[in-house]
Amino acid sequence: MRKNVIAGNWKMNKTLSEATQFVDDVMDKIPSEDKVEAIVCAPFPYLASLAEKTKGTNVKVSAQNMHFEDNGAFTGEVSPVMLKDIGVTHVVIGHSERREYFAETDETVNKKTHAAFNHGLTPIVCVGETLEQREANETKSLVETQVKKAIEGLSNEQVAQTIIAYEPVWAIGTGKTASSEDANEVCAHIRQVVKSVTDEVTAEAVIIQYGGSVKPSNVDELLAQSDIDGALVGGASLEADSFLQLVEAGAK
Repeated sequence: MRKNVIAGNWKMNKTLSEATQFVDDVMDKIPSEDKVEAIVCAPFPYLASLAEKTKGTNVKVSAQNMHFEDNGAFTGEVSPVMLKDIGVTHVVIGHSERREYFAETDETVNKKTHAAFNHGLTPIVCVGETLEQREANETKSLVETQVKKAIEGLSNEQVAQTIIAYEPVWAIGTGKTASSEDANEVCAHIRQVVKSVTDEVTAEAVIIQYGGSVKPSNVDELLAQSDIDGALVGGASLEADSFLQLVEAGAK
């Protein structure tokens, strides 16, 4: 039985005091890990402080990106070794904003996914289509390509531990949300893609989140779908009360 994973992606928001206050407000109210997994995806400067603060609680801390090399002359980059060293447990890879603004490719997503596993980090791999691609009926073929490339070369065990986040680009931060049925259709397709390159056991184990203007008012309907196992949430994860409502929905 898959459990829901609710990850709040803060993007480039909050000061250190705001981030600390948020964690203070939520960490003692998060349901048991056997019911739901709660993750905060914070900006790089706050990761060490938040990882230390949440140690021993039901809140996990994720980076929003990383480089695929362990070290080297990559000014401004952060490595998986650094993230693991400070207590980070997860890392978001291939978010559409990284793909659009910072030249992330399917190839670098794959390298980063391998690097995450090499250092004991759980990757949250993002896939999804633009509005133009959706209107051209390219959603399933595009997502299939992204998923296959992301998990290429991983063992079945590693694939089963990967979190895949389906985020239609046209629904991120726009207030538009794919209908629960449409979102589930793509998530189910992703599971079939995973099955085609691994096996049924692996495909049934992999967590597939939906992301794209998820909020307390629509999360129940989304999580009720057969192949949606949680949410990667942007704006609605910035306020403690809202984040707690999302996590509580995931624990039902």
